[in-house]
Amino acid sequence: MAKSLTVLCVGDVFGEPGRRAVTQLLPGLRKQYDADLAVVNVENAAAGYGVTPLIARGILEHGADVMTSGNHIWDKKEIIEYITKENLLLRPANFPAGVPGVGAIVVKAGPHKVGVLNLMGRVFLPNLDCPFRKADDEIARIHQETPIVVVDMHTEATSETQAMGWYLDGRASAVVGTHRHVQTADERILPKGTAYITDLGMTGPTDSIIGADPQQALHRFLTQMPGKLEPAKGPVALHGAVIRIDPDTGRGLSIERLRVAVPA
Repeated sequence: MAKSLTVLCVGDVFGEPGRRAVTQLLPGLRKQYDADLAVVNVENAAAGYGVTPLIARGILEHGADVMTSGNHIWDKKEIIEYITKENLLLRPANFPAGVPGVGAIVVKAGPHKVGVLNLMGRVFLPNLDCPFRKADDEIARIHQETPIVVVDMHTEATSETQAMGWYLDGRASAVVGTHRHVQTADERILPKGTAYITDLGMTGPTDSIIGADPQQALHRFLTQMPGKLEPAKGPVALHGAVIRIDPDTGRGLSIERLRVAVPA
């Protein structure tokens, strides 16, 4: 059997603290795990809301091969022009036809090709096209080039992420969840060979409420009044997973959760 292919998936990068974690940790983690590919979710990289072209370029320069996103992808309007030209930044593939950018890409990873697919759920999120049927179409297309497919399923409901994992079991090499900013402890290889985790977690401030300053977030909960939420200060960590895949069959071999603190 050929040497396994290693994919490093990084959970939602949140604001300047998350970007700092990527800058300081991602290059070393790639070396530590001998990663062939790094997939980083960047939809909260600009102060928690969207991503800018400058930030996207910086994350690519510090070790990301493909960037995924979700419901905040359009928060910074300048990203629209960038995403039409830079297909290494994905938006969910199940946006309606005609939306700028692409939702899937096939990239080189050493001697192999890897397909990366970005999808977004519809439970408690905008009502996009069906992610399950879109997954059927995109994976069939990717399989014409490679058996290796990594899926970022950006969802609010854990049940919808689990449903996608079981739906794609045996067809995707890995299904990883993003969006909730809380890492789950359910990493496993599903029966037909898909590596799965409901949520990679958040790359950003750990003393926070899903990335935001706790006092600002609590004020919202207590008063039900709108207010600006800023990234919290204090300790920072990178959350994600290391996934090993059989490059010949595309089956997941192992998945390991990551939580790595940024040195103080």
